[in-house]
Amino acid sequence: MMLMSLLFVVAMAKACGYLLQRVGQPQVVGEMIAGFLIGPVVLGQWFPGLQAALFDPAGTSQLKALSEFGLLLFMFVIGAEFRFPGGERSGGAKAMVVGLCSIVLPFLLGAALAPWLYERFSSPAVSPLAFTLFIGTVCSVTAFPVLARILKEHGLLASQEGAVAMLAAAMSDVGAWLLLALVAMVHSNDGDLLMLMARVGGLLLLVGFSLRVLRPALARWLAGRPGFGQPQVLLVLLGGVMLYGSLTHWLQVHAVFGAFLFGLCLPRDEALLQMIIERLEHLALIVLMPCFFALAGLSTTPGVFADTGLGALALVLLVAVAGKVVGSALGARLVRYPWRTALSIGVLMNTRGLMELVVLKIGLDMGLISPQLFTLLIVMTIVTTLMTGPLLNLLNRRQRPLLAVQQP
Repeated sequence: MMLMSLLFVVAMAKACGYLLQRVGQPQVVGEMIAGFLIGPVVLGQWFPGLQAALFDPAGTSQLKALSEFGLLLFMFVIGAEFRFPGGERSGGAKAMVVGLCSIVLPFLLGAALAPWLYERFSSPAVSPLAFTLFIGTVCSVTAFPVLARILKEHGLLASQEGAVAMLAAAMSDVGAWLLLALVAMVHSNDGDLLMLMARVGGLLLLVGFSLRVLRPALARWLAGRPGFGQPQVLLVLLGGVMLYGSLTHWLQVHAVFGAFLFGLCLPRDEALLQMIIERLEHLALIVLMPCFFALAGLSTTPGVFADTGLGALALVLLVAVAGKVVGSALGARLVRYPWRTALSIGVLMNTRGLMELVVLKIGLDMGLISPQLFTLLIVMTIVTTLMTGPLLNLLNRRQRPLLAVQQP
């Protein structure tokens, strides 16, 4: 039955991805929505017998194993593909200001909202500090890969706002992962300050060793293997992903951080990247990541929108959108970008997509958030990502008549 479940999950993901792509949205957003549809909120309400047959406990546990492996591979590929976009020197400093503002304001607003959410959706077993840090982190995430797809589909990759948003989103993602590592260590600390300091020190040592020692060593080793077609190369890369995932898990940081860090250690070589895409990314994106989306959808709960659920969703959406759009736009205005460009950057930075879903699933697995709050935050993630394209089109339509009037 597990094979039927896998076939159903992949077929739903690709069908929804195709439909969303037809209306101008990134395919990955459709796949995220497919995972939500598979869960108890939709399929479980309309066809409970089918859902029970497809996703029994044994099948779900197998999907979980596939999703965890797929997530490790995906985060490794993200690390290997990660590049700070090039551009003028001043653009880096400007994007740093935008990236910092796109983290600070959403984080503060999320932290301010956290006590209200904690009272309604959490339990005394969860540390209020870890919960507050996590909600702040959730509000700070920008999905770098999804943002790149949106910019490409709107022809904005070479535009001023596109270049700044890409660089700011890259910085924002790095900041969000560091915050998530801190959240994981605070959550697992149990009040032992010395142990927390030891874990932080261990993580810093691992990062320093990876970038200063392992990265040049891997570059020298891979330089002697032109084409990267040997099986040993793939074996070493997969071994590195597993080893780094185990190390960061041992440090009480999620294994995906280790996979991402190991990907960052690879040289920025296009032939190597192409090999990774062909042998690992296609497998992860086509088969394994839909399992992750399905598992996330199966973790949702249908009763969340009763009572105060809709009000809580509206408040979460308001805080998430206002924090990202206003924070990023104010950052862009601080470095003297025009208001329209600043607003475009703010809209682009509001894209959360897959990276947010990864963060939310980590929070759920760690027990930081309940299934009810997880469901609300998934809906927020989907809505904020779906908003990006239409809002960009609206800004562009309003700009064209203005330009026509201004032209002599």
